[in-house]
Amino acid sequence: MHDVEFSVFPGEIVALVGGNGAGKSTLLEHLNATLVPDDGELAVCGTPISEANKARARKEVGFVFQDADTQLVAPTVLDDVMFGLQNYGVPTDEAKQRAREALATVDAAHLEDRIPHYLSGGEKRLVGLAGVLVLEPSVVVLDEPLAGLDPERSRLVAERVQKIHADGISVVLSTHDLDFAAEVADRVCVMTDGNVVGGGTPSEVFYDDALLAEANLHPPSAVRVARDAGLASAQPVTEAELVSLLTEVDNLDATRTPAPDGRGRD
Repeated sequence: MHDVEFSVFPGEIVALVGGNGAGKSTLLEHLNATLVPDDGELAVCGTPISEANKARARKEVGFVFQDADTQLVAPTVLDDVMFGLQNYGVPTDEAKQRAREALATVDAAHLEDRIPHYLSGGEKRLVGLAGVLVLEPSVVVLDEPLAGLDPERSRLVAERVQKIHADGISVVLSTHDLDFAAEVADRVCVMTDGNVVGGGTPSEVFYDDALLAEANLHPPSAVRVARDAGLASAQPVTEAELVSLLTEVDNLDATRTPAPDGRGRD
């Protein structure tokens, strides 16, 4: 990575997009000081972070890894979510209560007695997310949260991401799925060759042909359909926005349907 300027503001969801090897995961690993830069400055919640105080970053920034199995270490789901709290010396009864609350937040309370490694990929992601949320971070980082998930599990994880964002937690995620990025992100940053080469709102990024071409990315499906339908000027980026726009167009066309006498309706 080189010459990277990247900030996350309170209460926003930021999506990092780019091809394989663009540097997305490397940038994410700097956010909670899993990696510390050789040059430049890393600050978390206004505090400069170095090797000496990187535990501060890890307390403020929770990280959910792409390979969920790397974070599952205990014999049951409840024990796993409690694990981080117990490392901080939180009494068992309090840790158990907070772990159950975190599981409920991601709608995974029914999993508390299950063996983590026997869960589905989507369930493992939710348990990993609960294990991060239980520590009450200011920011949650998710590396490729939809990787390997079927559409139903992907939808479930996307809903939980939006739910924790609604609770006031900032979210930073990396993804190859631009439909997902368009759906959940307030801001999109495009990476290539270890650098952030552009960014903005989803509509600003996904209608910027030159920027997408630089990163060898294709726009989300809603953008492609809007262009094919001649509706790109309205810049829909999600399926819901596109459906709403098409409905408006259909309703407008209906008011212009010729009346039986051959004259258009008013």
